[in-house]
Amino acid sequence: MIKEAKLNSKSGNVRSHKKNHAFFVVCFILLLVYALAIIIPFYIMLITAFKTTKESMNPQFTWWPQQGFSFEGFRRVLIDDMSGGGGKGSTILRGFGNTMLVIIPRVAVWVFMSSLAAYAYAKMRFKAKKVLYGVLLSTMFVPGTVLMIPSFIMWDNLYLTDTFVPLILPACFGGPACVFFLRQFFTGIPDELLEAGKIDGMGEFRLFLNIMLPLSIPAVIAQIVLGFVNGYNEYLGPLMYLQSPERYTLQLALRYYTSTYATDYQAIMAGAFVALVPTIILYIAAQKFFIEGIAMSGLKG
Repeated sequence: MIKEAKLNSKSGNVRSHKKNHAFFVVCFILLLVYALAIIIPFYIMLITAFKTTKESMNPQFTWWPQQGFSFEGFRRVLIDDMSGGGGKGSTILRGFGNTMLVIIPRVAVWVFMSSLAAYAYAKMRFKAKKVLYGVLLSTMFVPGTVLMIPSFIMWDNLYLTDTFVPLILPACFGGPACVFFLRQFFTGIPDELLEAGKIDGMGEFRLFLNIMLPLSIPAVIAQIVLGFVNGYNEYLGPLMYLQSPERYTLQLALRYYTSTYATDYQAIMAGAFVALVPTIILYIAAQKFFIEGIAMSGLKG
C-alpha cells in the first residue's frame, strides 16, 4: 500500500509538472507573438528610414537594405525641408517645438494640482471627502468625445481657437486618473511623519512640499512620464483647435508631412523615427522610477 501511494504520488507530480510545462510553453508562444506584433512595425519603420529612396519605394519589401544604408531621408526631413518650408524651419522640428511648448507647462501644472488634490483626499479630514472623491472618480467614465463640441464652442466664443490655450488650460486643473494613482501612493506614507511635521509648526502646504513630495518622487515621475507621453501623442485636440500650420504640434506635423510627401516612404519613416526618439529617451531615463511608481501606487491602498 505504501509503495502504491508513493507511485501514485510520483505519477501525480509528473502529470502536474507536464501541465505546468505545457502552460509555460503556451504562455511563452502567446507572449512571443504579441511581442513580434509590436516590434515588427517598428523594425519596418526603422529599416525603411535607412533605405535609399529607390529601394524604399520598391513594391517588393526587403527586410534589410540591399543597396546599403542611406541618411537621405533624415536629410530631407531635417535640412532640405527647412530650406523649402518658406523660411519657417523644418515641419517636424517646428511641430516638436510646438509640442514641447504645450506639454511642459501643462504636465508640470497638471501633476502639481493633481498631487495637491491627492494629498487632500489621502491625509486631510473634511466633510463629504468620500462623496467628493467618488464624484471625482466618476468623471473618469465620461467619454471625452461627449465634451468635444461644447468645449469647442466655448473656446471659439472666447476667441481662443488656433491658440495653445485650449490645449494647456484644461489640464492645469489636474486629472482624476493622476489623483487616483497619487492618492494610492500617499496613503502608504505613515501619518506619524506628518504629525512630527505639525509638531515642528508646519502647515498643510509645507507638509505637502517638505514631506509628501520628496517621499513620492517615483509616483510623481511615473505620472510625469504618462502625462508627457499622452500629450506628446495627442492628435484629436490639436486637430480641433489648431488651424495654422505654423502652430501644428508634432502629430499634426507628421500628418501634414505624410500628406505632402505621400509617396516618399523613406522621408516619412525618417520623420516618424525622429518623432519617436524623445519618448524612447524619456522612458530609458525614467524607467526605474516609472516602474517603481506604478507598482507601489497599485499595491498601496
